[in-house]
Amino acid sequence: QGQLEESGGGLAQAGGSLRLSCVASERPDSSHVLGWCRQGPGNTREFVAATRWGGTRAYFADSVKDRFVIVRDNAKDTVTLHMNSLKPQDTGVYYCAVGSGLDYCQQPLRGFAWGQGTQVSVSS
Repeated sequence: QGQLEESGGGLAQAGGSLRLSCVASERPDSSHVLGWCRQGPGNTREFVAATRWGGTRAYFADSVKDRFVIVRDNAKDTVTLHMNSLKPQDTGVYYCAVGSGLDYCQQPLRGFAWGQGTQVSVSS
């Protein structure tokens, strides 16, 4: 089973920036989506941003559009999330996941186990 390892995150003030990285132990298929989910306090895991491994298109939740950037490095099997103009509501544990579609936060591929996640905390 493939493994996903997240890193980065931490504490930031509102308006600041943080960067998250995710490394996959196995290269996803070109048709798969690799992206980020987050789980805020008392909330379910939700979609944040993703990229299709074999394409160039990126997908973003409305709440992060125009603030977050997702960058894929196929050579390193890594996807990086650049989070800018952070807001307190961005606080949560961020996970990366692989799926066949943008519902990967609820239906990740069984071939990739969830990572431990990384905490992002944004103060006002």
